[in-house]
Amino acid sequence: MEKTVGENKKVAILGAGKIGSILLQAFLRDGLLKAGQVWATTAHAERSRLIRDKWDVQAGTDNSEAVCQADIILLCVKPQIVADVLREIRTKVTRDQLLISVAASVPTEVIERALEKEVPVVRAMPNTPCVLGAGMTALSRGQFVQEHHMETATAFFAAVGRTVVVDEKHMDAVTGLSASGPAYIYIILESLAEAGVKVGLPRDVATLLAAQTTMGAARVVLETGDHPALLKDAVTTPAGCTIDGILELEEGKLRVTLIKAVVKAVQRAKELAHS
Repeated sequence: MEKTVGENKKVAILGAGKIGSILLQAFLRDGLLKAGQVWATTAHAERSRLIRDKWDVQAGTDNSEAVCQADIILLCVKPQIVADVLREIRTKVTRDQLLISVAASVPTEVIERALEKEVPVVRAMPNTPCVLGAGMTALSRGQFVQEHHMETATAFFAAVGRTVVVDEKHMDAVTGLSASGPAYIYIILESLAEAGVKVGLPRDVATLLAAQTTMGAARVVLETGDHPALLKDAVTTPAGCTIDGILELEEGKLRVTLIKAVVKAVQRAKELAHS
């Protein structure tokens, strides 16, 4: 697949809310899609008008109309309304289309059953840093997906960050870790900046130091492939400053608290699938 999806391919983004808009913006900005290829839908006409004015794409409130025009369908609605949207578009969707769902916790089997035909369904779980091309997206395949479908889905999300293909049984875990994870990192980043203010740094300087340090540490992990524990040890010199800071983190149970946060988010993701 080239930089664009293809001159004759049409893409329907059903539910151009938070994550739908992030993906739309990123795809257009990075040249993966052209405005003329996209039809976006929202629940409200005013929101559709804003999207139309901002990105010069077709936008409206009729999911069925959008689907009729599409080769690829991005299902970006909340999990609670997936069933309603699928009922709305069921008679319009064909086996020749590819449906990519970013609805948290909704299994591909549920979508396939609701559509009542052998439509290829790829489940994706991106996160919000996709807006800057720094996202992380996990993908899993439904039973009717062929290799070229996965290549298309991967190309979409590789344009806005890194991708990984996982068994669908792991998707709730992905939701609790990488989809919710930016919020955890923002809390850590905010706390580091507050600490900088506490010890006398101007807030803007403290925030810059915290953010760049966080980004740099993550980049070292990604590019070296070294275990985080090994990299931590390289920073921690004998009788130095860092070990005292680490002791405070261990005493405050930062490690176990972060683990529990992910576990709790995963449990909630599993609940969403049955709500």
